Amino acid sequence: MDVTQSLNLMIRKLEGFHPLSSADKDLLQHHSRTIREIPARQDIASEGDRPDFVYVMVSGFACRYKLLADGRRQIMAYMVPGDFCDFQVFILKERDHGIATLSNCKVVQIPAESVLELTERPAIARAFWWATLVDEATLREWLVSIGQREAEVRIAHLLCEMLMRLRAVGLVEGNSYSLPLTQADLADTMGMTVVHANRMLMSLREKDLIAIDGRQVTVIDVRRLEEFAGFNPNYLHLQAGSTPKPAARQAGDDKNPTLQPM
Repeated sequence: MDVTQSLNLMIRKLEGFHPLSSADKDLLQHHSRTIREIPARQDIASEGDRPDFVYVMVSGFACRYKLLADGRRQIMAYMVPGDFCDFQVFILKERDHGIATLSNCKVVQIPAESVLELTERPAIARAFWWATLVDEATLREWLVSIGQREAEVRIAHLLCEMLMRLRAVGLVEGNSYSLPLTQADLADTMGMTVVHANRMLMSLREKDLIAIDGRQVTVIDVRRLEEFAGFNPNYLHLQAGSTPKPAARQAGDDKNPTLQPM
């Protein structure tokens, strides 16, 4: 997926929240010219940084996280192409969490003053608000998982979510997608130990709900997995019928960490 395709994806996702005029789209393109390439396992933005920029995912996979004083980590969100990395934080004096790449990434870097100019356009502002509300809805769903869902169901629910989100940006072939997570990443997302995360993945595989080959996840039976997870996608507010063609795999993808159960 090239930069132009990814920027068009960002605009299309925003249009899914609110219609944009040609002038709105041109302005978004104008302010989305600065692209950063960031290697895997590096911070896009660190806790304590002054948020002078808003970042939009062009390619790759990233996460929002918080570190405790003893080094333990909680992952609070995943970002895929077309997603904003904390649109609203540019009004703060410093970041209260970090954003890190989980694979090689490209991001659009939009200065805070440009975001202010963009939000002077009513349609763009409304689309930005919708994008922020979807982020908040997703965080609420993750909180429900951590607080109330059993460990195996938590992971099943996440795999259902990623299937839908990645399909919406053309990164699913059939019911298979690449998930560049280690088991430590998954454990830090789900609030469990690495050993327990491994056991839950093995259990889902033994139930013939999923297959995992390295970093490739295949949902064997989508309906059964959704029923097992109690998955309702309404919180994602995805537009039906807008799925792009699958994106080509990037060179070096197979070298990324694997989720494969032991």
